Amino acid sequence: MNKILIIDDEKEICESMKMILDYEGYQVNFSTSATKGLKFTEEDPPACLLLDIQMPEMSGFEVLRKVKESSPSISVIIISAHGSVENAVKATRLGAFDFIEKPIDRDKLLISVRNAIEQVKLLTENIEIKKSLEGSGDILGQSKSIKSILELIDKVAPLDTRVLITGENGTGKELVARAIHKKSQRKEKPFIEVNCAAIPNELIESELFGHEKGSFTGAANQRIGKFELANKGTIFLDEVVDMSQQAQAKVLRAIEDGKIERVGGSKKIDVDVRIISATNKELLEEIQKEKFREDLYHRLNVIPIIVPPLRERKDDIPILVDAFTKEITNRHKKPPVKFLDDSLKLLQEMTWSGNVRELKNIIERIIIIIDKKEIAKADIEFLLKPGQASMDDIIDDSNSFQEFKEKAERAFILKQLNENGWNISKTAELLDIQRSHLYNKMKKYGIEKGE
Repeated sequence: MNKILIIDDEKEICESMKMILDYEGYQVNFSTSATKGLKFTEEDPPACLLLDIQMPEMSGFEVLRKVKESSPSISVIIISAHGSVENAVKATRLGAFDFIEKPIDRDKLLISVRNAIEQVKLLTENIEIKKSLEGSGDILGQSKSIKSILELIDKVAPLDTRVLITGENGTGKELVARAIHKKSQRKEKPFIEVNCAAIPNELIESELFGHEKGSFTGAANQRIGKFELANKGTIFLDEVVDMSQQAQAKVLRAIEDGKIERVGGSKKIDVDVRIISATNKELLEEIQKEKFREDLYHRLNVIPIIVPPLRERKDDIPILVDAFTKEITNRHKKPPVKFLDDSLKLLQEMTWSGNVRELKNIIERIIIIIDKKEIAKADIEFLLKPGQASMDDIIDDSNSFQEFKEKAERAFILKQLNENGWNISKTAELLDIQRSHLYNKMKKYGIEKGE
């Protein structure tokens, strides 16, 4: 995390900065060639890059642009004798962390480098935290359909062919796209996701292809689009059917030409991206309705992958429950929880209209509300009944996590009392608590017979 690379055509400046940074304990390397230095960033990416602007082979701005395309996590500090406001603004727009004027001030250099590396550490930590919150991202299951998908991923991942993933909401289409990228030759390059359904039609072109300053009202600065950000990597067009007709035409052109144009621009920009797209709609029906271009469909649908709904792979539910349980208990710092056979069987009997996403949400809800190390069918039936809207109401009406837990606990106790004919002893025994504790809970929550 303390690796630094210096790219400057003046060897004396490189050696001077290296001496200052070496003394502070950084691992420093330098290159007087922009081309060789750029290669170093790809082979052994540093945490921080100190980069001159004026160099014979290519300008520092060109190097900065290429570094941000291939290794966006590198913090780049521009160093230049030409310390104009224009250069500083341009460097910042291209993604530079800081701008330092020559001659180099030792204290300014050390502060800037320290802050740049600290930013990289924070970004890395955020990525790790996000991974822990979102789980491993693995495709879980031993069903025939899942095994077929995993085999297909292994076949198509090393190639650059386009893939179209179809399936209902919540089935895990994004996981399939990420798995393809992780096993591809582009795995070290960016994976850029675009949810086409979440972007208004008037902004989708700018989001995908970027725009030039002043190209439309509100375009105060130049913007780099997702296709440029995904250069050398993979772009995942989720809910691709919801893209506007004009954007569809531009995507088709980008596939055919390998070039894009920013909105309001005329310059052709080379892009090398692998396109993976996904939809929960029937594309052929959308084509018939003239909502989706047939020529684009054939371009995207080189390798189709159909992700089955959870109701068609119920044998995978115990595997999914086990994985989700471990992930959720770790995240909430709870002791291990085991779902007993009868509770797993009950989960397998459900239709799961929301698919894997719904299952994961239910498991988290159960672990939070049913505070037990072993969870049986009797513990969770009330959460899984068709009349589940009452639990959703509890969630919607709660203003804090504590309030949600209390309302859920009240509903659970009331349900158990009603089922046991308000027999306090029997209910306490089933809840595995003392009668006095149950009475205290009833008093706390104002639970009275007849509710």
